[in-house]
Amino acid sequence: QEHLVASGGGLVQAGGSLRLSCAASGRTMSSYVMGWFRQAPGKEREFVAAVNWSGDITTYADSVKGRCTISRHNANNTPYLQMNSLKPEDTAVYLCAAGPSILTIRSWGQGTQVTVSS
Repeated sequence: QEHLVASGGGLVQAGGSLRLSCAASGRTMSSYVMGWFRQAPGKEREFVAAVNWSGDITTYADSVKGRCTISRHNANNTPYLQMNSLKPEDTAVYLCAAGPSILTIRSWGQGTQVTVSS
């Protein structure tokens, strides 16, 4: 059974940086796409970034492109999300996810809060 635990969130001023990580376990994780979504209060969950099983193909939402970098440590199936030049509109709960594709998520982490103050 897959299990994801996200960490690394916090309170940061606009323009600052945070690095999120997601501890993953489960025998299928090594073959899964892993990604990050976010959900702000009163808004729908939205895609942020994803990385394929080997770590060499990445995709980003337009809202974070150029400011965020997703990577993957395949020895322990841990995806990371480096977020730079953070904006108040990046404030949300960030959830890690995994599945055969970014459209077929099988596991969700519990989320980590990111708050960006202006």
